[in-house]
Amino acid sequence: MFYRRKFYIVKNEFVEPFNHLFNNINLPNQLKYGSRLVGRWMKDNNNGTVEIFAIWEYDSYEDYVEIEKNVRSDKAHLKRIKDWYEKNGGREFVQKKYFLEVRNEALESTV
Repeated sequence: MFYRRKFYIVKNEFVEPFNHLFNNINLPNQLKYGSRLVGRWMKDNNNGTVEIFAIWEYDSYEDYVEIEKNVRSDKAHLKRIKDWYEKNGGREFVQKKYFLEVRNEALESTV
């Protein structure tokens, strides 16, 4: 099994639109191609930011790479993402104004 953690630090005022993006656009497309969501959580940092992260499970690293290739080449999905960014001020604006940190990390089991 291969696990990854997608991690964000987001300004409080952008949590609702960001969760909408995940639940209505990203999650369905990930599931469509075979990603398995272990869970997604958020934690208030009490400083005007929220930590949001998801843990995903794949049968192997190779499966992860193939699924991501399919997700990133889905033209309808890419259009939905582009439209969402445009609705919120554009990709560069959103990334500079609302996201303080973004990480995509492989997780290693200790068991």
